[in-house]
Amino acid sequence: MKRFLLLATLLAACAKDPSAKEAEGAVPSVPVSAIPGHESLAQDDTVKEGPRLLPAETYIRSFLTLFGGLAPVEAQTALRAKDGALFDAWKDYLAALGVPDYKADIARSTQTNALMMATFERVGVALCEAAVERELKDAARPPADKRTIYPFDLTPAEPTEAEFTTRFDLMHRTFLGYPAALAETDRIKRFHTLYQTTVTQHAVKGTPTRFTPAQAGWAMVCMGLVRHPEFHAY
Repeated sequence: MKRFLLLATLLAACAKDPSAKEAEGAVPSVPVSAIPGHESLAQDDTVKEGPRLLPAETYIRSFLTLFGGLAPVEAQTALRAKDGALFDAWKDYLAALGVPDYKADIARSTQTNALMMATFERVGVALCEAAVERELKDAARPPADKRTIYPFDLTPAEPTEAEFTTRFDLMHRTFLGYPAALAETDRIKRFHTLYQTTVTQHAVKGTPTRFTPAQAGWAMVCMGLVRHPEFHAY
């Protein structure tokens, strides 16, 4: 009888739920504030490293791909024809962009700086204007579905809020890679205000320019996206 009871006890122990056994010996978790001496312990949630740029070659390749897929020399020639001496030679900008020049013993820039940011912005502004010339103004412009920056046609009347949202979302996806409606801020409204302000100011000046008010407005939207921190810094 004793042997039977011992066998039954062993079988019951073996059949016991392993998780229950582990739970018996587990130490319950407690918040840090519950530990004596840690009631007022401050948590360091500051940013440990500031935003920085990717290697300059990444942006140069992105710019050239976005704005027509041109080679550097081809882009230089096209922009010189439109903007005079803005891009006489890429070599004049490479050092400011952080690209090394080993022939001149110039090392790669390892830190993001104000000159680098300003140069990238200058390149982006010039390319946005060149894209307006090619995709919105040129009589031989490609069809909307073949354009890279402005994949839509302008209408005689100013776009409604819904029309602007649709067009801006296409540009937002091109530059930042996701729908504008998912942005943390009310980005659509802010860029719509930027567009409307540019159109209004352009029309008030009354001085003839190479862009219509609508073309200038979309150029400014492009400049805002190409200079956006989410496009440049990480």
